[in-house]
Amino acid sequence: MKVPSFYTNIMLNENIVKALIEKGLEERSDLFLIDLKISADNKISVVIDGDNGVTVEDCVFMSRAIEHNLDREEDDFSLDVASAGATSPLINKRQYKKNIGRTLNVKAKSDAKFEGVLTEAGDEEVTLEWKTKEPKPVGKGKIVVNKQAKIKYEDILEAKVIIKF
Repeated sequence: MKVPSFYTNIMLNENIVKALIEKGLEERSDLFLIDLKISADNKISVVIDGDNGVTVEDCVFMSRAIEHNLDREEDDFSLDVASAGATSPLINKRQYKKNIGRTLNVKAKSDAKFEGVLTEAGDEEVTLEWKTKEPKPVGKGKIVVNKQAKIKYEDILEAKVIIKF
């Protein structure tokens, strides 16, 4: 039985695309992969970030690293390479390190929520610091108190940079 031609267009191999991305990232160690999706109709979506941000040229570089190594005669595909948006959640530990000094909004698995300045991003956890007003220990009124939270990466549900104008 002959297979109809519309069944022969097999979805691109994700491992091949990942290998092409990794090869590109070897050349540009300041960039790193945030997300890769390949849809059933061969739409490749790549999201990258960089230690110093991402420029249009960085996206073009990664696009070429992928596209120039795939054969359009063999696989019909579309390719979209983008940078992680300013409002996108932080996913990679390198994203935390590059955002030290910025204010984050963090939701923990324990349902706790934190908003503070990211002061440290280690291998296992992040440290947030903020100021809050609390009642005086003695007498009326409030005092400003410095607070700190150390949160393990595995306990973070979502973390976003708060953009202040």
